[in-house]
Amino acid sequence: MSSIKTLDKKSSVTLNIIKGAFWGVAFSLVCILIFAFILKYTTVSESIIQPINQVIKGISILIACWVVGKNIKNNGWLWGMVTGLIYTTLAFLIFSILDGSFNFGITLLNDIIFGALGGAIAGIICISLRK
Repeated sequence: MSSIKTLDKKSSVTLNIIKGAFWGVAFSLVCILIFAFILKYTTVSESIIQPINQVIKGISILIACWVVGKNIKNNGWLWGMVTGLIYTTLAFLIFSILDGSFNFGITLLNDIIFGALGGAIAGIICISLRK
């Protein structure tokens, strides 16, 4: 009987991580669309595109971890790291499909590292704020 509870708990956490990652990606999509609109109709310097994209990713990971953190009680860093990695994977897949090309390179590696570290930090923050 205890193995069934363990299985239910693991599947619940997995579903929460997937749900959180999808919320993060949805937030990213909305922000990127708004940012693209701003870039199209204003004279904003192109040098701010990369920093703004990183801020959007960071906030998206925080949102994803917040969704996950509502339902977990400990190991926030671990669940946050997993959530950040899942978010990064989903975002890469979705934005690559929208772009029409999959570019594997140093940028993707940086995004994976940023997603893992950002997720771990966001997971710690979200669990700490709940307590």
